[in-house]
Amino acid sequence: MARYQNVYQYSRRTGRGDAGRYGRQGSYIYGNAAPKLDIERQLEEAPKRRLSNEARKNREKAHHMSLGYVLFLAAALCFAGMILINYIQLQSELTNMAEYLTVQERQLNTLRVDNDETLNRINSSIDMEEIKRIAIGELGMTYAKEGQIESYTTEGNDYLRRVAD
Repeated sequence: MARYQNVYQYSRRTGRGDAGRYGRQGSYIYGNAAPKLDIERQLEEAPKRRLSNEARKNREKAHHMSLGYVLFLAAALCFAGMILINYIQLQSELTNMAEYLTVQERQLNTLRVDNDETLNRINSSIDMEEIKRIAIGELGMTYAKEGQIESYTTEGNDYLRRVAD
C-alpha cells in the first residue's frame, strides 16, 4: 500500500524548515522512500549562542574555589567523619551489650531450671511419714495441747523472736 506524506505539513508540525529542501511546499512524496535527514550537519550549521560577559565571569567564578571555602569543606568533612565513626562505635557497643545480655539471660534460665529440678528432687525424696514416726517414736515428741499454743500480734512486717519462756 502506498503512503503519501505531506512534507509541508511535516515541516510545520515539527518546526523544521525542510520542506523547501525536499520539494515545493504542499507537494507529496509517493512511496516508502522518506527523505533522509542529516542531523549532524544541521547541528554543525546551527549558530552557537554567545555568552554574555557576566555569564562567562559567573561560570569562571563557579569553577574556582577560595582557600577558605576549601578549608571549611575539609573541616566539615572531618567533623562528619568523626560523628559517623562515633555512631558506628556506639552501634557496635550496643550490639555487644545485647549479645552479653542474651548470654546472661540464658545462664539465668539454666540456673533457675537447675534450681527447680534440685528442689523437686529434694521434696520428692522426703518421706513425711518416716519423719513423723522417728519424731514420735524415737525422740518422744507429741502434738501440742490446747494450753501450749500462744498467739502473738506484731506491728509492721517484722518477724517475732522469742528469747524466754
